[in-house]
Amino acid sequence: LARIKVPLGSGIERFLKIGDDELYVPLEDVMANNLDLLFPGMVVEACELFRVTRNAITERDEDQADDLLVMIESELRERKVAPIVRLEVEKDMDPIHRGMLAAELGLDEASEVFEVDGMMAMKDLFQIVGISRTDLHDSPHHPRDHPKLSDKRSIFHIIREIGPILLQHPYESFATSVERFLREASFDPKVLAIKMTLYRTSEDSKIIEYLIDAAQNGKQVAVVVELKARFDEAANIRWANRMEEAGIHVTYGVLGLKTHSKVILVVRRDYNGLRRYAHIGTGNYHAGTARLYSDLGLLTCDPVIGEDLTELFNYLTTGYVPKRNYRKLLPAPKVLKPALLAKIEREIGHAKAGKPALIQFKMNALEDKEVTTALYQASQAGVKVELIVRDTCRLRPGIPGVSENVQVISIVGRFLEHTRIFHFRNNGADEYFIGSADCMQRNLESRVEVVTPIDAPELQRELQQILDVQLNDRRSAWDMQPDGTYIQRVPGEGDDPRGSQQILIELAEKRQKEAQRLKKRKPKGIARRMIL
Repeated sequence: LARIKVPLGSGIERFLKIGDDELYVPLEDVMANNLDLLFPGMVVEACELFRVTRNAITERDEDQADDLLVMIESELRERKVAPIVRLEVEKDMDPIHRGMLAAELGLDEASEVFEVDGMMAMKDLFQIVGISRTDLHDSPHHPRDHPKLSDKRSIFHIIREIGPILLQHPYESFATSVERFLREASFDPKVLAIKMTLYRTSEDSKIIEYLIDAAQNGKQVAVVVELKARFDEAANIRWANRMEEAGIHVTYGVLGLKTHSKVILVVRRDYNGLRRYAHIGTGNYHAGTARLYSDLGLLTCDPVIGEDLTELFNYLTTGYVPKRNYRKLLPAPKVLKPALLAKIEREIGHAKAGKPALIQFKMNALEDKEVTTALYQASQAGVKVELIVRDTCRLRPGIPGVSENVQVISIVGRFLEHTRIFHFRNNGADEYFIGSADCMQRNLESRVEVVTPIDAPELQRELQQILDVQLNDRRSAWDMQPDGTYIQRVPGEGDDPRGSQQILIELAEKRQKEAQRLKKRKPKGIARRMIL
């Protein structure tokens, strides 16, 4: 027996182009069909493919670390030789060979060896997706400028005068909203301080450049970098070092907790005193994923939210826990989970009293046992529960006597659904929240997350529109069945054949066109008033 490693990485691609035609062959197939060159004079009786996965969790006890950055760097080196936790083998591999591999790797054949009927490491197909074939791709999508941000005035003037702004990515531009917010903060002479959390960012991050510009322009800049962001540890270490060299105050969050929140706080000296401006999002400050993931963000100068964020950053930079009071924000791990459970219980009370009750959640995953149990109880009390969950969902809908009032769908489209929305009908006094947290135990109990209320009626209507469009999707929605399987919806006669993401693209285009139309009319109205 001989083991041959397929040399992926270091610039070697998985698929090789054959000739001038657009024919691609996996590298492992090329190697398998040329084994005579590797073993001259020998008879090759069989060739079987397998793949091993090492444990990415090599975390040590942070309490014992003298320098967290040094500890993470050490963990990254250890990851290359970490214990093997999974063996994937091709279908119909010789059982003897399969057993030998499992034994040599120290794996339990029954629970840690998986037969793959098809291609392994399917993420490598991104190489094929990158082929320039317009006939095989969706039509190009160009994010629109948010209508309220088309004004060339200072973004801080706009937020102060217009009020809170809800950003919908990738339908609306990340560059002309979030990046603009930081860019203007970096050179605005009235801005005194910038604080933000950083979980993941892009290789050529303008976000980092603007933070460095701000520090060089004499502003107080503090960044909480999460060094333990899985598979982005090395990049975050590089960014942390670069920012520290530029004079930015870099900290690494609270001991024992990952900082997963997406928040920016800008302190500005306005005409009537200091004012706090904020961005709170559901997605990372990453220009690349902002084009591929659906996310939401809130730009606001709400003074209470500003005070809450100040409290949060004091906690993140000092680790001091007692007497942290939040009046609007729902941060994890202390506040968010009890708040969600209390609001679910409130809906149960409304339903039992015959009052309007409804729960709508949109998130990446629903895994937390207590939240799942509470939603089952809500269904049994007569509360309608509508869940849009992209990935893992612990709850099963449609079980008689348990979850008849629950609907679970997953949206699969050209963009990865990454938004988190929480909506409670609350007897007609609807409450909406967005933020960084999924209903997973790790998010609710082991991470620093931030969920913010959306109070403005206009923005609440925008959130409800997103929920309605996706719940009524007849193209890209998949309905979970009581047994946990999914069935894709198919447009029927008279149904809208478009997927929800295409509808949201068109709605963003419509909003921008309407804003441009009104903008063209406005000067004429002003001129008429001046004449009168």
